[in-house]
Amino acid sequence: MAYQNLVSTLKENILYVTINREKALNALNKDTLTELADVIEYANETVEVRGVILTGAGEKAFVAGADIKEFSDYNGKQGEELAKRGHQQVFDAIENSTKPFIAAINGFALGGGLELAMACHIRIASENAKLGLPEVTLGLIPGYGGTQRLTQLVGKGKAIELIATANMVTAVEAEKIGLINYVVSQSELISKAEEILNLIKLRAPLAIAAAMKSVIASVNGNDGYGTEIEEFGKCFETEDFREGVSAFVEKRKANFKGA
Repeated sequence: MAYQNLVSTLKENILYVTINREKALNALNKDTLTELADVIEYANETVEVRGVILTGAGEKAFVAGADIKEFSDYNGKQGEELAKRGHQQVFDAIENSTKPFIAAINGFALGGGLELAMACHIRIASENAKLGLPEVTLGLIPGYGGTQRLTQLVGKGKAIELIATANMVTAVEAEKIGLINYVVSQSELISKAEEILNLIKLRAPLAIAAAMKSVIASVNGNDGYGTEIEEFGKCFETEDFREGVSAFVEKRKANFKGA
């Protein structure tokens, strides 16, 4: 698929995805969401992809929200379908991916933009970033998982405060409350994400996928313990487990194949 709103590059097993609508502050319109769905599917199906770095073009915005004009005249049924489709194709698809997604938040992450970042497994923000869910100022609520994921990350009280006031928080405050993992300078943003993924690349891919599946099962109200037990057992059937044990006994670095 030829992308009009994304730039996608695979380099050294890392898929770099940039939302490329800088003049629109990288806002999420229908076409961009369609392209994101496609690139997520590509990441999941491509063995060479070990992780994804998702960011926005320029230095002003990661994603400054959704394209409000596209749904300004929707009725209730259309609004529900909009949210459902977004969940399935993009936001849940990222969270349920077997490949780690890192959001490199290079500026404003508002509304659907913050929801996109929260769907990723790890979040890093530049010092100038500001994050928030301003939907109630439009008479709406977050519709792409924001009420759920924000609560999981920062707790009920803080989530209700941020959603109900529509206040933005700085990157420093976001790190303090657990909304993001790290704050770095703009120039260090991508290299910090690469640093994390390069460490992950040294580990067993199937074990990484199993661990992520178990964590997500827990936060989404599924049987996290049961999932962990099942995935733990499956790991014993992998070549990577045998390689990891052999490398440990032989005091050498493991060479995992993802098998």
